[in-house]
Amino acid sequence: MAANLYRLAVSVSAKAHAPYSGLKVGAALATTDGRTYAGCNIENASYPEGWCAETSAISHMVVDGGGTIADIAVFCSAIDLITPCGGCRQRIAEFGSPETKIHLCDGSGIADTMTLEQLLPRAFDFKEPKSEK
Repeated sequence: MAANLYRLAVSVSAKAHAPYSGLKVGAALATTDGRTYAGCNIENASYPEGWCAETSAISHMVVDGGGTIADIAVFCSAIDLITPCGGCRQRIAEFGSPETKIHLCDGSGIADTMTLEQLLPRAFDFKEPKSEK
């Protein structure tokens, strides 16, 4: 599964719209029920308004009915082992779990894998309501 996500992330990175940074990023995710989604970064002249590759992939998943992210691979030809930005880490946490696998890639494949818990300890989590004292 992870090798397929790598190939898909590489493929979609070529479609990125990155005229400002020049960094074309691709991300591909798999849900716990086996569906896959991919996305690339889409930059905008108003920098905060762009979309990261992970956000694009998650958006496709949500449009298709949602799900729980089991694995996600991230690729950028210019930066080996690129990690999701802080905002994307939290987005992955929103639709994943502490055990979600994050695959960091380089030009030859998956070079490192970590869990979301390792990448984003103490993520915001509003899934379980706090009990009142």
